[in-house]
Amino acid sequence: MSYTKDKYFSEIRASLKKELGITNEFMIPKLDKIVLNCTSSDAAHDGKVAQAIADELMAIAGQKPVITKAKKSIASFKLREGAKMGAKVTLRRDRMYEFIDRLVFMALPKVRDFRGLSSRGFDGRGNFSMGIKEQIVFPEINYDKIDKVRGFDITICTTARDDKSALALLKALRFPFTS
Repeated sequence: MSYTKDKYFSEIRASLKKELGITNEFMIPKLDKIVLNCTSSDAAHDGKVAQAIADELMAIAGQKPVITKAKKSIASFKLREGAKMGAKVTLRRDRMYEFIDRLVFMALPKVRDFRGLSSRGFDGRGNFSMGIKEQIVFPEINYDKIDKVRGFDITICTTARDDKSALALLKALRFPFTS
């Protein structure tokens, strides 16, 4: 079991219940899933790029990603329907908590000029999205074997009904938000 999962079930649930004034145990916010998504315009023209993106996401997430394809043809972008665009992976349960451990304690401290996460990444329904500019901040990525430095999106879905509760949950999970 991961450090974050142990801490959540032993301490954070009780503190969130008290802090948010929740009376029902089932209303305490918790993590639902984490989605990692990476797309590249180069992948539409070269199929090896989409596979390279998938391999990098598999190393980061520890789970096989799904290759994403274009839904519509767009002539101005030279994009055809069904062209491979990138990859995405959805993490749940134990892998989700292990990813949170690696993100908060290993990857974010390695980001250049990092001053904290902005709280503007919330969507109004308790979900938080952020972007990583370089995949090389994760220790699983071998710098010598990558062909290009790429970024990807991370979406953290929670069961919180509003941003205030989700922010309290993520702060309790030690996400480094700016004030």
